[in-house]
Amino acid sequence: MKILISFLLTMTMMYASDATIEVIKKVDSLPSVAVEDSSVSYDNTFRMRFFKSLVSDLTVISVFNVDRHYRTLSYDASEVVVENKDMDYVLRYQLSEDDSDALNIKVKVLVNNEKVFSKNYRINNKTMYMFVSHTIAYDINEFMGQNSVAWMKRKVIFSRVVSPRKSELVIADYTLTYQHTIVKGGFNLFPKWANKAQTEFYYTSLSSKKPTLKHVNIRTGKTKVIKTSDGMMICSDVSLDGTKLLLTMAPKGQPDVYMYNTKTKKTDKLTKFGGIDVGAQFMDNNTIAFVSDRLGHPNIFSKNLESGFVEQMIYYGKSNSACSTFGSYIVYKARESSNAFDNNTFNLHLISTETDFIRRLTAVGVNEFPRFSVDGDAIIFIKNYKAQSSIGIIRLNHNKNYLFPLKYGKVQSMDW
Repeated sequence: MKILISFLLTMTMMYASDATIEVIKKVDSLPSVAVEDSSVSYDNTFRMRFFKSLVSDLTVISVFNVDRHYRTLSYDASEVVVENKDMDYVLRYQLSEDDSDALNIKVKVLVNNEKVFSKNYRINNKTMYMFVSHTIAYDINEFMGQNSVAWMKRKVIFSRVVSPRKSELVIADYTLTYQHTIVKGGFNLFPKWANKAQTEFYYTSLSSKKPTLKHVNIRTGKTKVIKTSDGMMICSDVSLDGTKLLLTMAPKGQPDVYMYNTKTKKTDKLTKFGGIDVGAQFMDNNTIAFVSDRLGHPNIFSKNLESGFVEQMIYYGKSNSACSTFGSYIVYKARESSNAFDNNTFNLHLISTETDFIRRLTAVGVNEFPRFSVDGDAIIFIKNYKAQSSIGIIRLNHNKNYLFPLKYGKVQSMDW
């Protein structure tokens, strides 16, 4: 029973829908920007896909109020289209296909019809166009002097349940526009990036007699078994240098947190409470955060690995789980309601370990499986609300949420 309860604490099941973007909050005081298409290659369908991707990315960087009207003009035109003459900024781009079938993109930003920024991009496979769009938005954000949004160029990996006890692991961009199935067959859950370069990852396979932690090298395609255990086997976090893994295992029916050293292959047990300890995350100062029921209900605790001191971190909510950490900050899932005859609300909250600061990040629906970006600028999460399931992005410094609905299947877990 303990294994079942702890498994449910970490599982996230979501329903799918078509791919769009929803802006939850908007700030009208931002400078305006319009986008002009000067493409000389590709059909209208592809041109419109790129335009929508770029507009969405410019919206997500939260620097501009973005005009969503599609307008065309020659790339070398001396003035912007008349509808854009009052815009603070105009971004003009040109798509072209060269003799190698590569996608070439020229971009420039205009202010009062004067060029203030320009850059050229090239990608061999046009089906990866969304990553160029993300890179353009990243460069524009840098040009505007804003905090880095390098997370836009990173990939998301998630487990998608497609039928009972069958799932696939998928690598995607953060908007889920691009999706590549990397592992098929069996029941494969809880993927976790193994390094910053996102060339390797771990995942849990439940296809054999014992839960098995596997490692995949994307470049070579090689898969190897890291560790097996009765009951549970989940990698919940990887150290920054990739040498240490935080695992949830239950070899004797008791879920606890373990540390695995990828160099020495040694496993150390970190928690020994007579209840449920799962889902550990690395923090600063040789400390971990984890979910435990030692108060009679799930809550977030920390443990200093040198002193062994355990501390309760959350005092708001009575069912807190699925945490993620960045420096002195913890984002966690909390149940806001408990009604046996209605859908419950689960919201995400942000706390600082250095102050009494607490901030609710979501308002309605079931919001779960939060993950900080590598720079702490944003949080990715899964949202289920009114039969609509989405991947969400929270821009913490801009107080904005963006939703990207899933295409199909049920997302069980993910990493960024």
